[in-house]
Amino acid sequence: MADRATGPETEAPQKPTSARGRRSAAGSDARGKSGTRRDLVEGRIIEEAERLFAEKGFAATSLQDIADAAGMTRPAIYHYVRSKDDLLARLVQELTWTSAEELRQVSSDAASSAVTRLHGMVKLLATRLTTHPERFQLMIRSEPELPAELASVYAQGRRNVLREFIGVIDEGVRDGSLRPVDTRAAALAIIGMCNWLAWWYKAGRDDPEKVTAQIADMAVASLQQPGDRRGEGEGPARALSLLRQDLDYLERLIND
Repeated sequence: MADRATGPETEAPQKPTSARGRRSAAGSDARGKSGTRRDLVEGRIIEEAERLFAEKGFAATSLQDIADAAGMTRPAIYHYVRSKDDLLARLVQELTWTSAEELRQVSSDAASSAVTRLHGMVKLLATRLTTHPERFQLMIRSEPELPAELASVYAQGRRNVLREFIGVIDEGVRDGSLRPVDTRAAALAIIGMCNWLAWWYKAGRDDPEKVTAQIADMAVASLQQPGDRRGEGEGPARALSLLRQDLDYLERLIND
């Protein structure tokens, strides 16, 4: 709904003063508090389900296990989820479809160059993986156990993520800012580099902002045209200059 112009004739409504109005306001507040509580309980259930799926595997985890871990009875948990398949479906949705939608928002920014968008997309995906590395590990381990319908949803979500990367890389190749590469192979390589964060990144040991920025820098640098990298001279002199840059960068990574 469009915003209305402000003025004496369009003043913001005052709080209701009638008994009916007070009851309505109280009901609205109660619904708001109820919604907040529901979100908190659902969050706890999903968190415990994620932990148990990772520890025991999806097939070996029962809804009773999840209810016990969340401090709830089995009948009570049905007010929030229908089944453990429902819980896994939510994790699949968050890991793939939500990621794809966020990537699409970055990739569709026509005001930014393909290189800038690619950098932003890599950083976004890397950030999601450093925020919830255990979630990605869980999906990899549980993939063989996924019900057929959910496996199809998961596969389509992954294809959506891949498509967003291919599209931006292809655009960069066409406008000359990226090297003429096999765009699908390049996209898979970048996604794979991000995915590995789930296995080696350790919160508290690694700086998430620094790690994600380095991953994004390296991904873009691997695809940029040589002319987009700083180097002096031509021929062997330029090659040596570029090699020195790479060695300097590796030295910084080792010493940091």
